[in-house]
Amino acid sequence: MSLLELEDVTISFGGLTAVEGASFAVNPGEVFALVGPNGAGKSTIFNLVSRYCTPSGGDIRFDGKSILGCAPHDIPRLGIARTFQNIELFEHATVLQNLLIGRHTHRRSNAISEILHLPGVRAEERRHRLAAEKVIDFLDLQPYRESLILGLPYGVRKVVELGRALAQEPRLLLLDEPASGLSAEETDDVAFWIEDIRKVMGITVLMVEHDMGLVSSVSDRVLALADGKTLVIGTPQEVQTDPAVIEAYIGLGDNGADE
Repeated sequence: MSLLELEDVTISFGGLTAVEGASFAVNPGEVFALVGPNGAGKSTIFNLVSRYCTPSGGDIRFDGKSILGCAPHDIPRLGIARTFQNIELFEHATVLQNLLIGRHTHRRSNAISEILHLPGVRAEERRHRLAAEKVIDFLDLQPYRESLILGLPYGVRKVVELGRALAQEPRLLLLDEPASGLSAEETDDVAFWIEDIRKVMGITVLMVEHDMGLVSSVSDRVLALADGKTLVIGTPQEVQTDPAVIEAYIGLGDNGADE
């Protein structure tokens, strides 16, 4: 059974159709990429899955169950985590503190037990700290553990945002342009981490990305979009050589943000 399924999903904003009849399935353990020119509907699909917006038609299922009745704060509890095009971190908190924020969906203590600082609360804090430290080690963030986000380079901030998502221990990870603004060397690191996220952590990945080199190196399948419509679904090689995809990219020289 597929982990994530979109069936005939459509959504419009102010009379403009952002996504029209999108249907695809992401299998467990797969790296599935969404590509297309600016305004194609890629980030809108992420926002639909994250439940920041609701489709006017169609259904979205996670692990076989519709999530259209879920609120955005319910999604992490289901096992779905995401990163953002524009980094969304607490700038005046440390790297470790930002990763611990990603553990909020796993908290089981209540206000009274925390005020009394009962043994169960202390044991839970140790578990969360251990989980965050594992992510720090995985992403080589040890030198920045106690650094404030405000003083970190852009590339490191991108890694911390990835780390916060991983700290949630998701089953499905939504990566929104993970290589945006990164150097070639940093992009190579992202490719390495995506492979390990899938193989070592066993996490399924749905990715939006403009860098076709990264897409080709890590993706099992790719869905190409244009004007909110599906052009083709296939392997990276099949998609890059498809005539409809080539036509959609003609004259597009920038790799700016989606919608």
